[in-house]
Amino acid sequence: MLNETGAATGAIGVVKESMIYRYGAGRMVASPRPAFYDATMSDIDPKDLIRIAHEDGTDGKAQPLDLGARVRELRKAQDWTLEQAANQAGLARSTLSKIENGQMSPTYEALKKLAVGLQISVPQLFTPPSRDQLNGRMVTTLAGDGGEKITTTYEHNILANTLTAKKMLPYQTRVRARSMDDFDGWVRHDGEEFLYVLTGKIQLFTEFYEPVTLSRGDSAYYDASMGHNVISISADDATLLWVTSLV
Repeated sequence: MLNETGAATGAIGVVKESMIYRYGAGRMVASPRPAFYDATMSDIDPKDLIRIAHEDGTDGKAQPLDLGARVRELRKAQDWTLEQAANQAGLARSTLSKIENGQMSPTYEALKKLAVGLQISVPQLFTPPSRDQLNGRMVTTLAGDGGEKITTTYEHNILANTLTAKKMLPYQTRVRARSMDDFDGWVRHDGEEFLYVLTGKIQLFTEFYEPVTLSRGDSAYYDASMGHNVISISADDATLLWVTSLV
């Protein structure tokens, strides 16, 4: 969920994904968002599982973003002239030129107009340029080579565990729990989650819905901030493929 606020000084703060972006005095500064996983899972803290994918070796220092250069990049990606982009955003050409050249700190209303004109969301104005993003990454995980995390309710095998700073956390899970009594409350965390049943039969319990029975080949996609737990109801422990978003 994105929160956008404007302070009395004219500074703007945007919470996006795992970073907090603050705009003021003509520049954007990004700083890491606090750890978000706030639930417990039997004898292991679930955030230990999610943290694996967030460890990228960075020092967490704030990184300035040139908003003007970002706006120019987005405009050129549309192959628009200053005049065309200004018309799309409902701004004067001179105003857009000053923003791109760092000669003006736009108001929040101007930022919203820019976002609408460029056909993006406001937080995307604060996203680092694509040339700074990682491209062409790949990792394979052979059977039995994942990172194991065993709890009283689940046995997790973390996939792609050698890849840092990823946007998804995939893992295969053997469901050991047989009753909701096996859990110490709900599991909940930021992001969204996809569940696919590989073998056996499970019941998916969620905070706001009736329990759902799923068999091999069935799947579910849900808001992970909603409390959720899974138990096996087949003769043998069920196995799942879970994919959790990290952004």
